[in-house]
Formats: sequence, C-alpha cells, structure tokens
Amino acid sequence: MALDLATPALLFPAISLLLLAYTNRFLTLATLIRTLHDRYKKDEDAILFYQIKNLKQRTRLIRDMQVLGVISLFLSALCMLLLFQGHMAAATYTFGASLLFLLASLALSIWEIQISIRALNIQLGDMGLDKPEKPG
Repeated sequence: MALDLATPALLFPAISLLLLAYTNRFLTLATLIRTLHDRYKKDEDAILFYQIKNLKQRTRLIRDMQVLGVISLFLSALCMLLLFQGHMAAATYTFGASLLFLLASLALSIWEIQISIRALNIQLGDMGLDKPEKPG
C-alpha cells in the first residue's frame, strides 16, 4: 500500500465529526445528570440513584472515547509529519496505530450506545410496550 500525505489527512474530518458527536453526547448527559442530581437531593429515590450511576458510567466511556479519538487525530498528524520528513516506515506504523485508536474509540461508542439502550428499555419497561397489542 502506498501511503502519502492525503491518506492520513482523510481521517481529519471523520475524527473531527466524531469528537463533535461525542462532545454533544457528553453535554447532554451532563445536563441530565445535573437535573437528576437535584431531584435526588430533594427525594432520595433509588431509581434516580441507579439512573445517575448509569449516566456516570456513560460519561466515563464518552471521556475515554474522546481521549482515544484525540490520540488518533494526534497520530494522524504525526504520520503526516513523518511522511513529510521522509520516514516512511515510521509513518506507516504511526498511521496503523492511529487507525487502531480510532477503532477502539468506535468500539467504546458501541458499548456506550448499548448501555443507553438498556437504560431506555428499563425506563420504558413499565409501559408494556413489548406486549402484543389487544385486538379490536
């Protein structure tokens, strides 16, 4: 495979959009945590406690997703610098590492989405949405 300056540069917009999406998820969760925390202070409801605990786990995952994404972006930029300086072997390994960090970030994103879906299913479980509809 031929690696030139354009190859790692292709990751820049993708990683930037991912980081923006991760930041939006984080900000939404932070707002929700603050709201639930205030409600919990007034009424120490066990359900609120477990919701906040779940959100705390998700915020840690998002933080880790962001760190891995930033490392991937850093390595892509480093790869471009190495290519510019003519260090082809080092650039190839750096680009490979960048892709691995990006994959790890995406894997954590899938994990966080699964946790989110589980939490929503628990929240909606008391509505009986999984039961067959009554005829008529």
